[in-house]
Amino acid sequence: MNTSPRSLPALAVLMAVGLALTASSAAIQTAPPAAPRTTAEATDYQSTSTYAEVMSFIRELQKLSPFVRVETICTSAEGRAVPLLVIGKPLPLDPLALRGDKRLVVYLQANIHAGEVEGKEATLMLARDILLDPKLPYLDKTVLLVAPIFNADGNDKMSPDNRRGQVGPDKAGVRHNGQNLDLNRDSMKLESPEMRGLVRNVLMRWDPVLTVDCHTTDGSYHEEPVTYSWPLCPNGDPSIISYMRDKMMPAVDATLEKTYGVLSVPYGDPVDFRDMEKGWRTFGHQPRYMTNYIGLRNRLSILDENYNYTDFKTRVHGNYHLLKAILDYCRDHDEEMARLVAEADRRTVERGAAPKETDTFGLDIDVRALPDKIAVRGYEMEVIPREGSPYPQVKRTDRKKTYVMPYLADFYPKRSVRLPHAYLVAVFDDEVRAALERHGLAVERLTEPATLEVEAFRIKGIKGAERLYQGHRMNTVTGEYAVERREFPAGTLVVRTSQPLGNVAAYLLEPESDDGLLVWNGFDRHIVAQWGRGTQTYPVYKLFSPVSLAAVAAD
Repeated sequence: MNTSPRSLPALAVLMAVGLALTASSAAIQTAPPAAPRTTAEATDYQSTSTYAEVMSFIRELQKLSPFVRVETICTSAEGRAVPLLVIGKPLPLDPLALRGDKRLVVYLQANIHAGEVEGKEATLMLARDILLDPKLPYLDKTVLLVAPIFNADGNDKMSPDNRRGQVGPDKAGVRHNGQNLDLNRDSMKLESPEMRGLVRNVLMRWDPVLTVDCHTTDGSYHEEPVTYSWPLCPNGDPSIISYMRDKMMPAVDATLEKTYGVLSVPYGDPVDFRDMEKGWRTFGHQPRYMTNYIGLRNRLSILDENYNYTDFKTRVHGNYHLLKAILDYCRDHDEEMARLVAEADRRTVERGAAPKETDTFGLDIDVRALPDKIAVRGYEMEVIPREGSPYPQVKRTDRKKTYVMPYLADFYPKRSVRLPHAYLVAVFDDEVRAALERHGLAVERLTEPATLEVEAFRIKGIKGAERLYQGHRMNTVTGEYAVERREFPAGTLVVRTSQPLGNVAAYLLEPESDDGLLVWNGFDRHIVAQWGRGTQTYPVYKLFSPVSLAAVAAD
């Protein structure tokens, strides 16, 4: 089985297609005269929509179709309501109406980085074209959730100086939200109203089987206008990663090219621009990135990264057709996808109920190449030495070249620790409890004291980063594990891993997790020496053996 969507056997097919194949070769259907047009369409792809224009477009859709309703994901830091379109036939009034309904819930999100704008235009156009098509494509198998302007505050901070290397539109918004946060680094700490609203009002409320997050990418040069990825975090259910990597995305890639005339390639950048065939490297594995976070929750997710250096119209059309190719796949594999995530939930719960010594959480994550190489339609690069610098300047030439190279996208742990049945949080800190509950985790409190044999983590060293990152001096910690018998008072928090979000619980609470609450300063007041010089113990203990505990849901 090929483990990369653009493997060597596919290369011959690509060459036969020829260079005439472009993203614009599959035209978007013409909207009916009464249908609203996006700002991109109305300006011949010179401009992108403001927040007011997006909301006006949505209101026009509501007037034209009974199959769309608008909910609010959140109110942004600057007071804007972030809209969520719910599209279905019949239109579900709320998620309870979907009990017993076999339709797949799919969530399409755009504009998380508000300078990356083609997803905003493409999702609006796709919602319109589905709603106004007499055949209502996809809605027999799917309920669509669409968030076209997720970073509403960043969107309206438009300037021609934002994303200056991007080929259109004439101006765009900024990357950060109204709090100066990168929303695509906020999935674990959940400090923004946007990400808190996403978890509460989309993931927990509607529980979409699939999420697609639309972006724009720069940093490398190639002909493919669309790039994509699947969840990469190795501490999630492996079946989610393998299904998307080995089956779903190769099929979507093929449909995008053969049906819609759009070239695509897995997301990445060259390992070395001076030696392009060294490899193609994807982004990081941490669940702070939304695509990985969704995978950690046992759901399918796709990162869409449209190519910065092609024109705006081509990027919008490429994004639009990628979404159609994805919905084509969902229509044909809906039962299979629903079964996959249900089985992942079941395995997670069963593992946490009675974890074995072989059930582990990965640490010191590294990346290696997938078994099959991929082909990228790139360009020859010119290397220009810089006087007094070991780093040369690298420029793209106009000479096209297809590179066949390893794809570094297989993340694996070099070290692991055993997963527990439960974590016991021995601090009376409402913010720690709230941080866990924001993710939808089931959190309990002991109603009676309990004396238990647990594993503790003795901190030998902790250091905050010198440079701020997302408003934090992120911690790195060293220490050692020790088994002890300890009494836990009434009120101690209990977080069991025998719940569908058990992987999220582990990532948040493991002491050596690279994206947990300890890293993001959630326990600083409890672990940084303030009242003495003694050895600090991380105040979260691991209980491996299931025992009966007097506990109730935390208030």
